[in-house]
Amino acid sequence: MKNTLDHILKYPVLPVYYNDDIQTCIDVVNACYAGGIRVFEFVNRGERAPENFSKLLAHQREHWPELLLGIGTIKTAAVASTYIEMGAEFIVSPVVKPEIAAVTLKQGILWVPGCMTPTEISMAEDLGAPLVKLFPGDTLGAGFLKSIKPLFPTMRFMPTGGVNPTEDSISSWFGVGVSAVGLGSKLFAKPEGATGFDWLAERSKALMGWVKK
Repeated sequence: MKNTLDHILKYPVLPVYYNDDIQTCIDVVNACYAGGIRVFEFVNRGERAPENFSKLLAHQREHWPELLLGIGTIKTAAVASTYIEMGAEFIVSPVVKPEIAAVTLKQGILWVPGCMTPTEISMAEDLGAPLVKLFPGDTLGAGFLKSIKPLFPTMRFMPTGGVNPTEDSISSWFGVGVSAVGLGSKLFAKPEGATGFDWLAERSKALMGWVKK
């Protein structure tokens, strides 16, 4: 688990993505990887999620050796166990549940629970989660983290939702002390007239550059 967390801290931009079409999924991850992304959160939000995740893991072993591939939107211990058996390297949840902690953290698998209140963050901390997802980030805002971070000096935070693929947004969040950021639809919004996925590789490269600043 420590190696997984260290890798996220080194490459702290996590795309959050799902598509029914496996070739589109491969093309998207490949473009992100070409741009310097080294952690990717596929999400369990469609009927083909297990099948596509399994195929992405196979592709990762052959083509993306430095990529950590995890699964998000996990709400039950049973589903978490299924994806861990497949080979998920981390589990992200929209909620805090002790039973998910029991099948992840106790097995040495990084679990990132979603939190919106200090009480939820405290629960996650008590369960042993070293990193929590602030969700929805657009509702909470950077000011929320600035206010509550002193209460949790050893906890690490990752906002998802409300993070824009712009230098101002990245600077704002990291300026208040986040350890990583998750980006979904705004990252994958194709520029008008663009074809292929070169634009996504360039956007990913820009994001990684802003984070290093």
